Amino acid sequence: MSQAEDSLLGKATPYKDQYDASLLFPIPRIAKRDEIGVPATLPFLGADLWTAYELSWLNLRGKPQVAIAHVTVPCETPNIIESKSFKLYLNSYNNTKFADAAEVLARLRADLSAAVWRDSDKTGTVGVKIIAPELFDQEPIHELDGLSLDRLEVECTHYTPAPELLTAAFDEQPVNEVLTSNLLKSNCLVTGQPDWGSVQIAYSGPQIEQAGLLQYLVSFRNHNEFHEQCVERIYMDIWTRCKPTKLTVYARYTRRGGLDINPWRTSHPQALPANVRTARQ
Repeated sequence: MSQAEDSLLGKATPYKDQYDASLLFPIPRIAKRDEIGVPATLPFLGADLWTAYELSWLNLRGKPQVAIAHVTVPCETPNIIESKSFKLYLNSYNNTKFADAAEVLARLRADLSAAVWRDSDKTGTVGVKIIAPELFDQEPIHELDGLSLDRLEVECTHYTPAPELLTAAFDEQPVNEVLTSNLLKSNCLVTGQPDWGSVQIAYSGPQIEQAGLLQYLVSFRNHNEFHEQCVERIYMDIWTRCKPTKLTVYARYTRRGGLDINPWRTSHPQALPANVRTARQ
């Protein structure tokens, strides 16, 4: 079983510029899910929405082509893809000739699907969409919708996850709320480098005490965990402590190495959010 410590994160790495699918490094989700308390039958639906801003290859005449790729990895896949390996894999396209963007898309879909379903008796397909340069100007920027928790003047003293800060008004009428914060920060599980993000929490149920929720989100500030794991931890902590009837947690993290990762988890079937970047991304 691959572990994050066995990846190329934090290590000097030669950059290959010829296509090499073996560069992809899948990491099983199960160990962290067990630690977080995610049961075998997932209590959520969702996906990890990736954006690759540095995708390039050569056409058959050797002329460089560029594009943006949106990648959707279902949360039920047994593996995530370690982000540096994803970057190295994309770099391996740089001096490789492909007939057209459709061939690149098919290769991306096949390789990424194989990686996230590796060592599983199940199979599935990763969603891939390639944005050509003539459509770059149509890529929007929009902040997460909702009431900002950052307006609250609170004292923050916890900088590792403190779920005990979460409380809800169980003896009052239930509410429907969408809350946001730009103060989410965590650190890479392996390198300790900072990961900056914005988070949106939509729920129905007992009203969550907003100051405590903001303090809880801030408490991730010195926590070392991958993006996907942080979002699932936030989801499980709110789900178990505040007992909403419906819950959706969506985080958009700033890019690193030309990639951003935006995990989305929800308790109930609904359409995926549009993969629209925020200003900081």
